[in-house]
Amino acid sequence: MEMNVIEEKKNRLVFKVEGVGHTICNIIKNELSKNSSVKAAAYKIDHPLVGVPQMIIETNGKVSPRAAVKKAIDSLSKDSDKLKKTAMKELK
Repeated sequence: MEMNVIEEKKNRLVFKVEGVGHTICNIIKNELSKNSSVKAAAYKIDHPLVGVPQMIIETNGKVSPRAAVKKAIDSLSKDSDKLKKTAMKELK
C-alpha cells in the first residue's frame, strides 16, 4: 500500500491510496467517523477496475487530519491484533 498526498491544509487532507480497494477504504472511513474532531471522511474511486482510491478527510481544527488518520490506523491495527489473538486461541 502506498499513500500519496494530493492536498494538505490545516483542516483538510486528500491522498491517494494505491494497492487497496473499497474494503480497506471503508474500514478507514468508518474508523475516522468515530472521531468527534473529524467533520467529514470519505473516499472515491473513479473507475471500479483501474481507479486508485482517493481519501478526503476534514476536521474541526482540534486535531490535524493527518493525526486523525494516524489515530484511526493505530486503532484498526490494535483491533486486528486482538482478532488475530482470539482466532489463534480458538482455532488451536
